[in-house]
Amino acid sequence: MSLPAAVPMTVHARGCNELPVLRERGQREVFCGLTGIVWLHRKIQDAFFLVVGSRTCAHLLQSAAGVMIFAEPRFATAILQERDLAGLADCNEELDRIVHELLARRPEIATLFLVGSCPSEVIKLDLGKAAERLSQAHRGRVRVLNYSGSGIETTFTQGEDNCLKALVEELPTAEPTMRSLLVLGTLADVVEDQFARMFQQLGIQSVQFLPPRQAGDLPAVGQGTLILPAQPFLGETVRALIGRGARLIEAPYPLGAEGTFAWIQAAAQAFGVTDERLRLATARPMERARSALARFRDTLAGKRISFLPDSQLEIPLARFLQRECGMQPVEVGTPFFDRQLLAGELPLLPDNLRLSEGQDVDLQLDRVRSDRPDLTVCGLGLANPLEAEGLRTKWSIELVFSPIHGFDQAADLAELFARPLVRCERLAV
Repeated sequence: MSLPAAVPMTVHARGCNELPVLRERGQREVFCGLTGIVWLHRKIQDAFFLVVGSRTCAHLLQSAAGVMIFAEPRFATAILQERDLAGLADCNEELDRIVHELLARRPEIATLFLVGSCPSEVIKLDLGKAAERLSQAHRGRVRVLNYSGSGIETTFTQGEDNCLKALVEELPTAEPTMRSLLVLGTLADVVEDQFARMFQQLGIQSVQFLPPRQAGDLPAVGQGTLILPAQPFLGETVRALIGRGARLIEAPYPLGAEGTFAWIQAAAQAFGVTDERLRLATARPMERARSALARFRDTLAGKRISFLPDSQLEIPLARFLQRECGMQPVEVGTPFFDRQLLAGELPLLPDNLRLSEGQDVDLQLDRVRSDRPDLTVCGLGLANPLEAEGLRTKWSIELVFSPIHGFDQAADLAELFARPLVRCERLAV
């Protein structure tokens, strides 16, 4: 179930709705879903993420998070040894022991996520059953959940989707008459606070965020819950919430001045907020955002840009860059093309670009070399080779780790794309 989209911006006659999507299934060059722990463990402040996996997975998290040797973060890896993988040791007994020691050492943990780095048949351990057993053993002390961050089963941002989907089953049931707005997706605290103040100004009183900052503050969900996704990569979580009776508000994502206004307007219309009240609440931040964006338009306008699939942010980002910065998208690739979550975005993009889903690295690199865009947004593993060939690149991972949502972050978002172009001009001989 979903509510109709509210899009105040000029839409293209066809947009991208009728464009053919090039679907590729080949070699991938993306991070696995474990990477989401890097931002989730900072957001949910009383949760702990225990990855059950290999030493390689431990090195990935250590490197991705940039954790200092003396730091004590809220994630760790239970490293599987050869005896575990060969089925010679009882992994369940070992896992129970590790969890017991962890909870004794860290009494502040309220929710423990067991995160699989590989499918159950590979690690010889059913983490779903293990989570149920440990939840029963530590009932009243900690909630134990599990999800997969396996690179075989997930890519990059899907880790957050799986994590939040696991939380949906734990959400309390709201009264049928209770009407509330649920903002879905991890946001920087400063951005979340900005949105909370904006909805308060609009008179929308019951606003909750998932994930919450404290695992114990889970929002109630029911037939009166309206879902407003802030991230476009949470399709499974959205569908799980709809299964609990919630309804989806279709809207563009809050990237850029126009996108943020359209996102807020969609919520305002769903709650019966008047146009005048919406205008009064958004006029000043909208003007600030547009004024700040103007500084980067000369650098970005007319430049051609391609997105290789990585984070599922690609389509909203392409819309922002094309409409508000004057860039020309050549190819927009995304790991998964979820029409339900992109319904508010597709009408806003022109119909003269190439859409692709999935990845076949060699074929996509051939197209980049043929198109020779001014800027290519891609993963870390592809950036250096393209730079060596004289093609400017932007690391897509930076767009996930940086606060880019909302009015006040619109110029920061534009600057992330302007930097590599400005650097290229300065280095030119």
